[in-house]
Amino acid sequence: MGRLQSDVKVEIYSDVVCPWCYIGHTRFARAVERYRAKGGEVEVELRPFQLAPDAESNGEPTLTWAAAKFGGAERAAQMFGHVTGVAAEDGLALDFDHSIQANTFDAHRLIRLAGEQGKGEEALYALFRAHFTDGLDVGSREVLAKLAAELEVEADLRGEDGAAAVREELAQARALGVSSVPLFLFEGQFAVSGAQPEDTLLAALEEVAERTGQAPAVKPVKAAGVDGDACDDEGYCAV
Repeated sequence: MGRLQSDVKVEIYSDVVCPWCYIGHTRFARAVERYRAKGGEVEVELRPFQLAPDAESNGEPTLTWAAAKFGGAERAAQMFGHVTGVAAEDGLALDFDHSIQANTFDAHRLIRLAGEQGKGEEALYALFRAHFTDGLDVGSREVLAKLAAELEVEADLRGEDGAAAVREELAQARALGVSSVPLFLFEGQFAVSGAQPEDTLLAALEEVAERTGQAPAVKPVKAAGVDGDACDDEGYCAV
């Protein structure tokens, strides 16, 4: 059976240590529920992005890392205090006092491998909770192995499983010019940047469904208005 006119494919570029990605994914999931209630369908593809590809998973607290990178503890507290308050309004608990900075390459491998087993989004949200709520090091292969077992996902991260595919997708993100996340790419053509409000994301789904079939070109969707809050490729998050 072919796709219906109301079907929309969305690729979401994000990182598991990006608080605005956690918020953006949560809002988008709610928008998808409302879109499906109207009879539409959405196909979601999770795409990797690394805010800090050179980060080391050595147990360093996120607040310590951010203070050194962005001009001191006061600036870091301002950045994380703002996003924590916004997340709470969306029902999400962010605990930066216990969060650990991590290299997320292996976390993206877990998402990729889980996706091949039909559990990509489950893995994504498990990683968000692990990092932002539980204070776990999502760069630790031991931690990731435990999460994989809890998800009942087969993922041997000691070798190279999924590594080549993640490297390729990270390269594709750079080629597309992705420099901040979350980024929602509708039908490979229309881009919505940042953690937009739920109503805006629903409007984007509806608008893209109407516009599908235009010549491919990455362009903004009118419904998005201005860019939403995001974290950039230096790891800095909007305040």
